[in-house]
Amino acid sequence: MNKVILMGRLTRDPEVRYSQGNEPLAVARYTLAVNRRFKRAGEQDADFIGCVAFGKAGEFAEKYFKKGQMVGVVGRLQVRSWDDNEGKRHWTTEVVVEEQHFAESRASFENSNRGESFAPAAPAPAAAPNNAGADGFYPIDESIEDDDLPF
Repeated sequence: MNKVILMGRLTRDPEVRYSQGNEPLAVARYTLAVNRRFKRAGEQDADFIGCVAFGKAGEFAEKYFKKGQMVGVVGRLQVRSWDDNEGKRHWTTEVVVEEQHFAESRASFENSNRGESFAPAAPAPAAAPNNAGADGFYPIDESIEDDDLPF
């Protein structure tokens, strides 16, 4: 299985090119700065991971993704190699995007880009459904026996 799930900030606006041919295909490339969970002294705080999105996903990235935005990506790892003009072999590893999502609200992104600190407001309490308590939880029916459960 080859599955990658990442969440990070775009290091720059996506770079988009279109393939040649009867039906041009969008190819968007961008890099995500993904924070490391743990950091050793002298190491960088984040990994910079290249991503490539094709077709509609590439067009979406071109239209909506901007530098600094928090993005979630699901895809697969791909390793490629090529020879340069001097005959030297180069290797690269990138994520081929299968799904991409916004990972923060637009207001949060816009406020962070203006240098303002953003503290999200506490959510308004929702009205409790019929028999739910004020905290939104339903009371447990203690009369149900474990043997009555379907699983």
